[in-house]
Amino acid sequence: MQDVIIIGAGPCGLSAAIECQRRGLHTLILEKNCLVHSIFSYPTHMQFFSTAEMLEIGDIPFVSPNEKPFRHEALAYYRRVTQHYGVHIAAYEEATRIERQPDGTFIVHSITRSGEKWEYPTRYVVISTGYFDHPNILGIPGEDTDKVTHYFQEAHPYAGMKVAIIGGSNSAVDAAMELIRVDAEVTVVYRGKEMSESVKPWVKPVFESMVNKGKIKLLLESRVIEIHKREVIVESVDMRERTVLPNDFVLALTGFRPDRKLMLDAGVEMSGEMEKPVFNPETMETNIPGIYVAGVIASGRNANEVFIESGRDHGRLLAEHISDLLSDKA
Repeated sequence: MQDVIIIGAGPCGLSAAIECQRRGLHTLILEKNCLVHSIFSYPTHMQFFSTAEMLEIGDIPFVSPNEKPFRHEALAYYRRVTQHYGVHIAAYEEATRIERQPDGTFIVHSITRSGEKWEYPTRYVVISTGYFDHPNILGIPGEDTDKVTHYFQEAHPYAGMKVAIIGGSNSAVDAAMELIRVDAEVTVVYRGKEMSESVKPWVKPVFESMVNKGKIKLLLESRVIEIHKREVIVESVDMRERTVLPNDFVLALTGFRPDRKLMLDAGVEMSGEMEKPVFNPETMETNIPGIYVAGVIASGRNANEVFIESGRDHGRLLAEHISDLLSDKA
């Protein structure tokens, strides 16, 4: 029997595993994709908002020649930390159910990429599944066509194409800036009166300059209401104006939401408009004794509330609590 099973091998899940292992707890991570899959899914040339120091886990220095590191540096760093601590990870194995036993322990059910099903008995469970697998769906005609994606990887496939970007956050701005470098014709459509306040301060003035120079077309207080083979229909939020834009591709960069099914099925309660899981912030234990949360999953639908730099501390809190509980039982 494992002492702790952690579901999700993102930075916060890794941090939780390291903190548990430091206290002598037998720990296993189940990860349905690859190590730090959310970071792997970021745009190829993405630069973090945080400094390297704020992304560190396990007291391992993150050395970077850049004040704010890039995606490829973070991937290498988290691989190195994982190897250093010998973190046990079952990659490409998805946790499908958490079954509570009469004695208060759990069985975590999983399925591998090849379809094999496994059961892991464990004393405690940590859910650290992130949110990057589930994009916010617009629910408009044409959204399910192959010209539409909710993920932007790099600009090359869109060279010379007419691209509509839906969204007003960092992902939308970063994509627009990359796309104009490959001579894409870019239109950014956003429902707000201005771009998000969270846009990186060193990028925002450059973006605004490109808009003022006409290299990027910006439609504020607007929304895409239909997507067709060769065009998109844009409507003002007051519904007074409609614009038909010639279009080859749509990047619907509208954010993501957590998958709460695993928690709900296990009995974890949600609270408030943001549907945050009920947990003790001093221990990260949910309303179900023995089930903990770590990382962005603790923020419910507000994915901007918890980042790596804050979620990485969740591991220490829960590991201390679990270690104390096991000591009391000894």
